[in-house]
Amino acid sequence: TCSDGIQNGDETGVDCGGSCAPCEIGVQGKWQSSGANVAPLLVTLFNTDSIYAEFKTDNTYVVEQYDNTGAKLTLTGTYSQKESGVGNIWEITVNQSAPAVLTSEGIFEITGNTMKYEIAQTSPDIGAVPATAAAGFGSTNGGAFGMTNVQTYERIE
Repeated sequence: TCSDGIQNGDETGVDCGGSCAPCEIGVQGKWQSSGANVAPLLVTLFNTDSIYAEFKTDNTYVVEQYDNTGAKLTLTGTYSQKESGVGNIWEITVNQSAPAVLTSEGIFEITGNTMKYEIAQTSPDIGAVPATAAAGFGSTNGGAFGMTNVQTYERIE
């Protein structure tokens, strides 16, 4: 069955794949970031307090970003991800459809239930150059921002 905590039947993972829901890979799942885990650049630019992100197995996402007054901004769109070939770092492209249409690119790495995530807007062009797997975390704009654009998420559920 799809909820017994073991891989059986036609499942390709524990309680997923085959006739069950698709297995989550890479960034897929539900994530939360708050406090010191929020990228300092987001705190500076948007007074970001916390972020809840869900990357779904159908390659859509919903992000709820809260500022320090409790106001919520909901971001939605689609994404694509692929393994970079550099350690456990993956590449991600996020195509936001609301509240504004834009594209961001970057990298993420998951260790246990923690994810490091660094992206930058690439379209419309705002002069940002995304981090690369080869250059590693802190490489947005050639390293100009240091680690201030690196977000840390914890897996929830």
